[in-house]
Amino acid sequence: MPSSELRAQRHCLLRICAAGGLSLSIAFFQASALALPPPEDIPEEVLRHQTILGARSPVDNQSLSPSEYEELKVELAEAQDVPPQLSPKLQQLVFLLKLSKFYRTLLPF
Repeated sequence: MPSSELRAQRHCLLRICAAGGLSLSIAFFQASALALPPPEDIPEEVLRHQTILGARSPVDNQSLSPSEYEELKVELAEAQDVPPQLSPKLQQLVFLLKLSKFYRTLLPF
């Protein structure tokens, strides 16, 4: 008789563990489903490869066509290639400041 009670307790314990494991796995899958973006959300990879139809100028925020936008990007890139014009006195001052900074790294006192 005690062995049948022991078997019944083990069987009951197994049922409880199985039910608990099942409920935990269901909760895990529900939580992972909540972490996904909504289905109507467009993935970033797709958005990255779409052409810009309603471009805006980074200079004055005017609406531009795609061809005008590309021309403006090229012009801005070319404008950045030209070094700024400085007076000779200012160039010498910048050079001396850089030289002073270099000496301070070698001689910290």
